[in-house]
Amino acid sequence: MSVFDDTRLDDPAVLEASDHLLRRLAMAGARIRAELEASEDVLTKLESDGFRPRAVVAAGRDARLVRAVLEPVCPVPFLAWPGPGLPGWAGPLDLVIVLGGAAEDTDAVSAAGEAVRRGCGLMVAAPEDSPVAIASAGLRHAIRLPSQSDDQLAAAVAVLQALHQMDLGPEVDHKAVAALLDDVAIECSPNNDVAANPAKELALVLADALPLVWGGSVLAARAARRVVEALRLASGRPALAADAGHLLPVLNQPPRDLFADPFDKPEELRPALIILDDGVVEAGIAEHRDKLESKAEAHDVRVHTIRQASGTDVARYAALTQQGRYAAAYLGIGLGRYGMATVDDPVGSGNPSEDPAW
Repeated sequence: MSVFDDTRLDDPAVLEASDHLLRRLAMAGARIRAELEASEDVLTKLESDGFRPRAVVAAGRDARLVRAVLEPVCPVPFLAWPGPGLPGWAGPLDLVIVLGGAAEDTDAVSAAGEAVRRGCGLMVAAPEDSPVAIASAGLRHAIRLPSQSDDQLAAAVAVLQALHQMDLGPEVDHKAVAALLDDVAIECSPNNDVAANPAKELALVLADALPLVWGGSVLAARAARRVVEALRLASGRPALAADAGHLLPVLNQPPRDLFADPFDKPEELRPALIILDDGVVEAGIAEHRDKLESKAEAHDVRVHTIRQASGTDVARYAALTQQGRYAAAYLGIGLGRYGMATVDDPVGSGNPSEDPAW
């Protein structure tokens, strides 16, 4: 098991070696601006003409994020389709949304190709000449948003903006989303030491812990899953994002032995509960949070809260996710998995920032 070294978090040489990863995180706001700028010509021509699809089907990367934003307000039935192809009932009266990156995504390509075959309405967010863009080329009237990167969030924001203009979704305000991500980048900058950096502080919390991440709202729960993906990648340890009912049993931990030798069984890690709070106030959410915090306190499980209560739904989701990803990066740096010129990259690509979790 890797031993966490907190001095690495403020070591200039280590941070310089991790620059490719930290720079990608810092550029999240810029990627959203680039995505919307590239899609400007398409978006300016896009508006509701009074026609509404019978249903909306989202496929490909982050279809569930689109669902989490749209489902509560979409005036027609909405489905996030996880598998290849499309549901059997999808046809010319329905709108299919496909988010695809530059890399091969067989499910997304299959969905785009099936939408063309059935004559569905189709909206695609994918780089030009990507497999998804090529698969959708056979449909003359498809809406194509030219993605500029493999950033799932940036592509999703462009799609949500398009759906808002078609009166199928809420206002997104991509500029506010990008600005909030810039704020997160400033707060979590490697130039800020541990005492002034919330992401480094969370990395310290998780230095010798197994993360249990909980978000009460639909979007906070989605952010929790994204954060857990990054934490697993960065640490090589188990991490769990789930609802309160599944996390409560995991919090049943034996009392901590204050006199135990910390080096006796270093492989035994206690869980730490990370709460993602997006400011949504509902009785059910508050009840579940109280149960989790009470159980954690009773069983000596550390609790850490990341709060982002201002901004649109998408902006709050983006900020919570990004803070968690920064914390994951610093966790990997502290564990010596990132920032080592000679260490094998855990992703296998030579650049962990290329993984979808980032």
